[in-house]
Amino acid sequence: MANDASTVFDLVILGGGSGGYAAALRASQLGLDVALIEKNKVGGTCLHNGCIPTKALLHAGELADQARESAEFGVKASFDGIDMAGVHKYKDGVISGLYKGLQGLIASRKITYVEGEGRLSSATSVDVNGQRYEGRHILLATGSVPKSLPGLEIDGNRIISSDHALGLDRVPQSAIVLGGGVIGVEFASAWKSFGTDVTIVEGLPHLVPAEDEGSSKLLERAFRKRGIKFSLGSFFEKAEYTDNGVKVSLANGKEYEAEVLLVAIGRGPVSQGLGYEEAGVAMDRGFVLADEYCRTNVPTISAVGDLIPTLQLAHVGFAEGILVAERLAGLKTVPIDYDGVPRVTYCHPEVASVGLTEARAKEVYGADKVVSLKYNLAGNGRSKILKTAGEIKLVQVRDGAVVGVHMVGDRMGEQVGEAQLIYNWEALPAEVAQLIHAHPTQNEAMGEAHLALAGKPLHSHD
Repeated sequence: MANDASTVFDLVILGGGSGGYAAALRASQLGLDVALIEKNKVGGTCLHNGCIPTKALLHAGELADQARESAEFGVKASFDGIDMAGVHKYKDGVISGLYKGLQGLIASRKITYVEGEGRLSSATSVDVNGQRYEGRHILLATGSVPKSLPGLEIDGNRIISSDHALGLDRVPQSAIVLGGGVIGVEFASAWKSFGTDVTIVEGLPHLVPAEDEGSSKLLERAFRKRGIKFSLGSFFEKAEYTDNGVKVSLANGKEYEAEVLLVAIGRGPVSQGLGYEEAGVAMDRGFVLADEYCRTNVPTISAVGDLIPTLQLAHVGFAEGILVAERLAGLKTVPIDYDGVPRVTYCHPEVASVGLTEARAKEVYGADKVVSLKYNLAGNGRSKILKTAGEIKLVQVRDGAVVGVHMVGDRMGEQVGEAQLIYNWEALPAEVAQLIHAHPTQNEAMGEAHLALAGKPLHSHD
């Protein structure tokens, strides 16, 4: 294997998704010589098959709902249906613009970009396109792909993954969504807005089970109101083809039929056949194991993003990639507090949170040391104008800091920035209460909730 690189790179990165390209950009900014290897397109899952395209579909669905409901606001409008070719043109235009910008950014930083399928060939080298790229350090950032279950074959036609769902040329008349986590509820929400009859199947007791139970119950109530059906607490058993679609059978004996079955049970790491085990990298169920500084057990190899068992979020990948780049450049780095990472599910209504759930806070601090407060968005003027329902729930250590903020309602994802600051700065309710929040905004609800928790409620009852 020839090494055509004129020098040994400071950092060779395998994978150009969120974690990989963030590490490349920051490392080059800090003066390191970087090679970035990507088999498809820089930007990875988030830009091309995840965050960006799904949110574009959800926004198109939001516009469809607004057209249907315009009379409630005194606006005469008609809804004539969904033009999927037009939706895809809009979605792909968003992706294309961001992709071109990212390509330009990579080029401007003088990063050596290599397009091709790479493989780790040693603790200090990656082989791709018949060439060997040597690095003083290697960063593994090969991401993830949609998962399935044993015996459940994704055919791309009737039984589809989220990748297939993003490219459907039609609006399915009916759909079963297997999995009530973030991916499942987002697609269910978008399809319902497009006019699909949707049923979600979730084996755990609640939708978005990683969220606070109060948020899950509010979302379930909102989905019932929208006509999105769901089955909770019984696991998938089998799927069979019917004359016109798919039949799903559950362990409790219930059966559901639909035109398509979307398998949305999460994403698994891309690590097989890439030379990781041969190089001695410690693994667990396909994930690469790394410490709080994203270091593997091999001193010259780090790993970030969906490849390691941390939160599968693009902004987590960014943060991990930056952490690795700064550590290699000799800067002082601080481990990521994953509880302090903002989380948003972009369904209608949105679910957003940061910090500990109430149940988790009670485990950590003791049930008698935790208090919570719920502020209903019915008391918020801007939310009334938008006709959205929901609440902001605060979880506090008694007489101490706010350790969890949990929100349900349209546009709540835009409020999670302040929530992140409140959690990460260990703010007391009284400290947030003294800040003046603009009126009328939904952000004002954050201030009102803290006023109430501080014992001086304004637009809410004691």
